[in-house]
Amino acid sequence: MILIIFAAVWIGNIAVHAAEPVRELPLSFDARERIAKPDLSGLARLRFLTTVDFPPFNFIDQSQKLSGFHVDLAREICRVLEIEAKCQIQAVTFEELQPALEEGQGEAVLAGVDMTDALRQRFAFTRPFLRLPARFAARTPPGTVAKTDLPALLAKRVGVVAGTTHEAMFKAFFPAATAQAFPDRAAMLQALKTGAVEAVFSDGMQLSFWAASPDAAACCRLVDGAYVSEHFLGEGLAIMNRKGDPALTQALDHALLELSRSGRLNEIYLRYFPTGIY
Repeated sequence: MILIIFAAVWIGNIAVHAAEPVRELPLSFDARERIAKPDLSGLARLRFLTTVDFPPFNFIDQSQKLSGFHVDLAREICRVLEIEAKCQIQAVTFEELQPALEEGQGEAVLAGVDMTDALRQRFAFTRPFLRLPARFAARTPPGTVAKTDLPALLAKRVGVVAGTTHEAMFKAFFPAATAQAFPDRAAMLQALKTGAVEAVFSDGMQLSFWAASPDAAACCRLVDGAYVSEHFLGEGLAIMNRKGDPALTQALDHALLELSRSGRLNEIYLRYFPTGIY
């Protein structure tokens, strides 16, 4: 069970608390690391398989084009590897991703697939390039400043969605706090808006978009501190490819490292998460 609090930098597994909200994407690679780029001259093409129904990662934009964080990331990977002419991005349903990869309809999957032990037996994965944290959101009554004192919030009831990994994570990491379970996310957020609870603990990406949306009506804001647990939330987002192509896995890791080191990965992240999720 690992708890990591992200701040302006990510130092190993040491917990660091941010005094201000963090917009930058925490580094997933050691900046001193070197991953050699393998020879890809024998690669006929690199087809990334993705979906169209996972915004802001993959979606159809107003011009009816496939867009999103994953789409832009795939294009940047091809640029770094200098194989733009060989790159394609194909959209299928989520259920079709694994069989399409196994049947040779694509070379890599970039679509938010969880890295489970079962999948690791069948496929290879790159290093994680994005971890989706859990966050607290608290009420901000009109004319007041949001409470960012976590101990004070934990002294009150905190809303969670019943039966979720976030409920289990909250109870594991904050055993002295009182969780109030709600049947679904909509009920939990409505309770936060009306003041039935003073704070909620849930997926940081969803809370970030909700807090900035008209539905929230400026009622609430995220509390400083982002929490990542491999035990509860998984290792993060990575690219999946076939086990029989280790050179491609290494090439993808090389590209991700270069994009992380250059800051280009952070630029793509902020394009789709302008307020940050950390």
